[in-house]
Amino acid sequence: MNATLIAVALSLVSAAAYASAAVAQSRLAGRTDPSTGVLRLLGRGAWWSAVGLNATGALLHVAALNYGPLTLVQPLGALTLVVAVPLGARAAGRRVGRVEWRGTALTLLGLGALLLTAGGSAPHETLSLPEALGVGAATMAVVAGLSRPGARPGLRHAAASGITSGVASALTQTLTVAVTDHSGGPLFSWRLLTVALLVSAFAMGGLLLSQTAYRGGLGAPLAVVTLANPVAAAAIGLALLGERLQGGPVSLVLALLGTAAAVRGVILLSRAQARHTEHGDAAEEPIAAPVDPVPARVVIGSPRRADPVPLGGVPDPLPAHASG
Repeated sequence: MNATLIAVALSLVSAAAYASAAVAQSRLAGRTDPSTGVLRLLGRGAWWSAVGLNATGALLHVAALNYGPLTLVQPLGALTLVVAVPLGARAAGRRVGRVEWRGTALTLLGLGALLLTAGGSAPHETLSLPEALGVGAATMAVVAGLSRPGARPGLRHAAASGITSGVASALTQTLTVAVTDHSGGPLFSWRLLTVALLVSAFAMGGLLLSQTAYRGGLGAPLAVVTLANPVAAAAIGLALLGERLQGGPVSLVLALLGTAAAVRGVILLSRAQARHTEHGDAAEEPIAAPVDPVPARVVIGSPRRADPVPLGGVPDPLPAHASG
């Protein structure tokens, strides 16, 4: 089996682990008060289950990055949303809707086009220490801007989570290639130590940001995470790691079409997920037209005679048949 197939296979299993973690985080966020702090989350078994699934996905993702470039591995992360759709539907006790199937098909079609254009060679270039520090500083600035108070905090936190996760993947590839390089260089250095610390910080930051983003539902935040992650990683790969799309101008057109199809599919999936989150299972069920109720038959007694009030000033009670 060549390196490309190994990278794709590992990415598929990684996406399934990440999707399971996203569903678990969304259910946990729905049962957690927004004011709950991080320390309270650390005492919950559901949180550690999500952490374990994320860790499994991360390890498989790291292994995939050892066999394939960022432009190949990162777009496959969109499969996380595709896998999360049936998992989320099963957890909610409903069926996958037509819009979700359309979104899944478009996402898979777009990813197929991207796989045809991505370079299949194993990565060999790494970030230098100044480049890693520059990437880390720029990422922190962007995350600080997205985390400020304001409108749509869930989507902004989701974008910050996707960016930090994508940058962590790019730095992880540098760490993996440097460690597995057999050129005789030092295994431990200030550069590798700095990159490892940045990877740990961005990976944990992305996890916490996604947990915050999922408080408003799984669909739209997960879609934003899914789109922001490969964009950030591919930008680093193309700008700093010498990765290129294969096939020339025709390949570029195919990549743009594939990206458009994948984005459209992710948008459809996010809208469907958001509708289910907002309206519940009734969003897929047809609503029957209201039927005019049959007015209840009220029996009203005949007009009473002007009977004299008995002694004591208390009127006679109404007849039994006039009570309706």
